[in-house]
Amino acid sequence: MIRVKALRSIMAGATQKDFAKQHGLDASYLSQILNGHRNMGEKAAATLEEKIGLPSGTLVSPASESDIDQRVVTRSTAAEIVRQMLMKHGKNLTADAKARLLAAADETSIGTAASTITSGQVGDEIRIAHYDVRAAMGSGQIPAEYPEMLQDVKVSLRHLRDMGLRFEEPWHLKMLTGWGQSMEPTIRDRDPLIVDVTVREFIGDGIYLLTWHDMLYVKRLQVADADHYEMISDNAMHKDRTIRREEVHIQAKVLYVWNGHLL
Repeated sequence: MIRVKALRSIMAGATQKDFAKQHGLDASYLSQILNGHRNMGEKAAATLEEKIGLPSGTLVSPASESDIDQRVVTRSTAAEIVRQMLMKHGKNLTADAKARLLAAADETSIGTAASTITSGQVGDEIRIAHYDVRAAMGSGQIPAEYPEMLQDVKVSLRHLRDMGLRFEEPWHLKMLTGWGQSMEPTIRDRDPLIVDVTVREFIGDGIYLLTWHDMLYVKRLQVADADHYEMISDNAMHKDRTIRREEVHIQAKVLYVWNGHLL
């Protein structure tokens, strides 16, 4: 039961569907775990740690039950209350404004929960889950609803920070593979990419994992005007495009290419 409470605390108010999609989990399996219909033993807890990208021991040996209960209360007073407020009084806010408010509340909740759960347990080594999502850098790939897990990657947290990667929590990071030549020389064909899956909106010039017209791309985005982005290919042989903002769905921001390129 304490492991389930720890998992709920890490979810920080996210819906089961959204959390499962974000971390490549089977939604029905997650539901069974949370509802107590399936036991979360040590092996299952370790598997979830790997898929979510949590430090070892976060779910296998979580903090005390009273600490987790306190975090759930803290989470409710942040993310949940903001959600309730927006439902009642947020009709005049834009969708972007609502998203920013929710993201800020969720980020605070996640950070509070994670720092408590992993206190005294986190080593320098973290695991980054690697997903078989072919993020095309040319003509696009059809995104899979449930991406397949590949072998995760173990790296030094300090090394990532020293390389200049900026992220809030280790489990925000996932690894994908780029396909195609349109982003060369920055990203070569089949280069592994470290992305931050909590970035779901444009936060400035950079390279993003995005869907456009139901196809998945890794492209550089810049603001063209109030209604459009420039979707840019670093390879001069490939044409840049001007695309409407409302047609773009950002899935993550690319932070690092496993060939030495910090983005």
